[in-house]
Amino acid sequence: MPVQPVLDATDPQTWGPAIDEAVNAISRGALVVMPTDTVYGIAADAFDEVAVAALLAAKGRGRQMPPPVLVGDVATLDGLATDVPDDARRLVEAFWPGGFTVILQAQPSLQWDLGDTGGTVALRMPDHAAALALLKRTGPLAVSSANKSGSPAAQDVENARDQLGASVAVYLDGGEAPGGVASTIVDATGPVLRIVREGAVTLEQLRKVADVEGPAASPEDDPIEPPAPAAEDDE
Repeated sequence: MPVQPVLDATDPQTWGPAIDEAVNAISRGALVVMPTDTVYGIAADAFDEVAVAALLAAKGRGRQMPPPVLVGDVATLDGLATDVPDDARRLVEAFWPGGFTVILQAQPSLQWDLGDTGGTVALRMPDHAAALALLKRTGPLAVSSANKSGSPAAQDVENARDQLGASVAVYLDGGEAPGGVASTIVDATGPVLRIVREGAVTLEQLRKVADVEGPAASPEDDPIEPPAPAAEDDE
């Protein structure tokens, strides 16, 4: 089976054709590997349940580990989530774009199927120019780490392609992932905010902005996906 080519997305002055190809792939329900500020991710249209199922299949995961959703604008928060606590908003304002994921109650009217989320959604705005350029054109993307389940998350596009091969239509090369550390995940669906996993943003940093319970959960093999079902998944 042929392996898809890698398209250069390292320079905003020249990455237009590569982003165009990625947008086209997403629009037809195909998968894209994209750089982020943490690790490389595998992306699908968050509102295309067939594409999301293909994403999980490419990784070898089931519906019990649904992907988080990446957004290109803070304003998208209220379109995708409801009952957002004030402390969660303060954390978003402080740490978006960046390595911070927040789990919230999903808007009940949304026509999507990310898996067994229990009515929640994990949201993040990445701090990576190429990722944001793609997201601003596609809208919200379901994104999980670009690796097979049980293998380390890809830090560069070639490692992602070695693992995922022809299951992905377009590979965007943004150079080596600058962060290499998972995002921090905070669950804001309960009576108090609590860390699900500590990563790029420390508990100390969070507590300078809002009241957040620790400690962090132990990370799993996948820096985008924490050790919990449904929306406790992260890019």
